[in-house]
Amino acid sequence: MEIQVKKLNAAGKYSGDFEFEYTPQKDVSVVPMCKIEGAVSVKGSYEIYRDDSVGVNFTVDYRLSGKCSYCLEPAEKQITFVSDVLYVPENDDENYYYDGIKINLTSAVDDAILISQPAILLCKEDCKGIDVT
Repeated sequence: MEIQVKKLNAAGKYSGDFEFEYTPQKDVSVVPMCKIEGAVSVKGSYEIYRDDSVGVNFTVDYRLSGKCSYCLEPAEKQITFVSDVLYVPENDDENYYYDGIKINLTSAVDDAILISQPAILLCKEDCKGIDVT
């Protein structure tokens, strides 16, 4: 999950694509009684700019499964989320920082997984909740 910026610069490869599978930490799901099933697929591209900042665009794709937030029946949802981030070699409060040599994509991918999750997971779109009759 690294982009070797210094090596790519030296080779004159200022843009390219990447693809990998990532196993997130077990506690990354923010939806109660749910978890991410299997690995997260990450596909993207990078572009190295003249000021050594690096634009990274990537898509995370994963399956969220667990219990329905309304009725507690089994539920699952395939989630695809696109993220566009900027890595800079100088610390600032708006972008991701890297050391000027290589970029570790873990933080950006973890952030994308967290913000892509729904507030609730439903077994079906029109779930009415627990039947108490």
